[in-house]
Amino acid sequence: MATNSGHRMGGRNARKAKRAAALPENMKPVRPGQEGGLFKPLKEEDLPKINEAVLEVLETIGMDKAIPTCIEACTAIGCTVSAEGRLLFPRSVIKESLAKAGRNITLYGASPEHDLQLSGKRVHFGTAGAAVHMLDPISRKYRESTSADLFDIARVCDSLEHIHFFQRSIVCRDLEDVREMDFNTCYASISGTKKHVGTSFSFPENVDEALQMLHLIAGSEKAWRERPFVSMSVCHVVPPLKFAEDASACLEAGVRGGMPILLLSAGQAGATSPATLARCVVQAVAEVLAGFVYVNAIKEGAPAIFGAWPFVSDLRTGAMSGGSGEQAVLMAACGQMAQFYDLPSGIAAGMTDSKIPDAQSGYEKGYTVSLAGHSGANLVYESAGMHASLLGCCLESYVIDNDMLGAINRTVRGIEVNAETLGLGPIRDVCLGGPGHYLGHEQTLSRMQSDYLYPLVGDRENINNWIEQGSTDVIQRAHIKVKEILKNHFPKNWSEETDQKIREQFPVRIPRNRMQARDIS
Repeated sequence: MATNSGHRMGGRNARKAKRAAALPENMKPVRPGQEGGLFKPLKEEDLPKINEAVLEVLETIGMDKAIPTCIEACTAIGCTVSAEGRLLFPRSVIKESLAKAGRNITLYGASPEHDLQLSGKRVHFGTAGAAVHMLDPISRKYRESTSADLFDIARVCDSLEHIHFFQRSIVCRDLEDVREMDFNTCYASISGTKKHVGTSFSFPENVDEALQMLHLIAGSEKAWRERPFVSMSVCHVVPPLKFAEDASACLEAGVRGGMPILLLSAGQAGATSPATLARCVVQAVAEVLAGFVYVNAIKEGAPAIFGAWPFVSDLRTGAMSGGSGEQAVLMAACGQMAQFYDLPSGIAAGMTDSKIPDAQSGYEKGYTVSLAGHSGANLVYESAGMHASLLGCCLESYVIDNDMLGAINRTVRGIEVNAETLGLGPIRDVCLGGPGHYLGHEQTLSRMQSDYLYPLVGDRENINNWIEQGSTDVIQRAHIKVKEILKNHFPKNWSEETDQKIREQFPVRIPRNRMQARDIS
């Protein structure tokens, strides 16, 4: 008996060691950019109807509060201004602008292995948000978020395989000056990860200052423009159907500076957006298409992302309900409309209303992110780390949600049916003279890593092993993992000499020693 037990344990340990070994990219069970598109909340015959309503909105109602440079650029390509001062978009102008819009674009990482190809229905999962609080899930207490927190969040996400890009997720509440906040938000994010970074700005001069830093890091302005590894999220509209003046000026600075633009429309259904989900889609799409016309009027083919993000309210209270079923289908419908126009797309999911990583957080994130991934949107923002309807952020939740994203991405991959996966050889081997099971079969061993995904902190142990290991829950295991990452993981995206130049020229507010290895126990 002892011999058999040892043999079983040896085989189990060998399998665990095999799983722990690094896999080449082409053998991994999931990878960035797998093709979604199986979930379609809108019927095919509904897409032209929505498009027709969008065109009518832009042609007859138009957009208010366009800044002079926007009016100048858009009227030069055929837009007009109504008697009420609203910018109108003839359908011929929209058609021409969409024909010129950039497609099959690449979001570059600081390292090429993190480049993301935005084409067709290739799906990538990432972060985003503007939380003002950080959650400690062990004490269940919230505190204000800081620039040092943002650096730590970026480092945690940099180490997690199933988070494919990093968009800033908190507001640096320790910085009151808007210029310093914008600059340090960008600096902290790109310091902490080699993945593509998204950020935002309040004023165009802040965009220009960040671009100067990015030129230094890239080596030159030319090198930056060849591989822009930072994109800008721009809420270019204030729903319903008004341009945001400062954001419009930032959009122009970003386009001229070679920065990819996420064109965001974020109306609240029943408040700043219509209550019916169909009309909500119409308004959001119209606002985003107005942004595409605007971008291409400044520079034809400039990289821009279709970011229709209509949010849902609980109509009883007016509170945001980011984890609702309505939110899930609404975002997926917007991803579907982006495919109708064949535009690079980004939608939001994972915006749980729960305040902690509990069962409510799990189920709300699970179905909202699943439907977003299966909609085929190119980028799924907000998909990890967020709580309290985007007001809270939790380091441990990024680790937990990384497991969720990997599993969801495995469902996006689906099941391959081909000669290799359907051939009956293994069944004959086992049933016609074999051992009567597949445990030691060559196909089982060869497929255990390429077809099956294993969680980082999720529990699959039997009850006795779980008890022996401390009876921990997923939050406790994620907390241990976060401490390990923060102690050891410090990406180096530029030299000490370059960092010194940045600190001499710009208002960096994160101390250098805060960005180096230290004892955090």
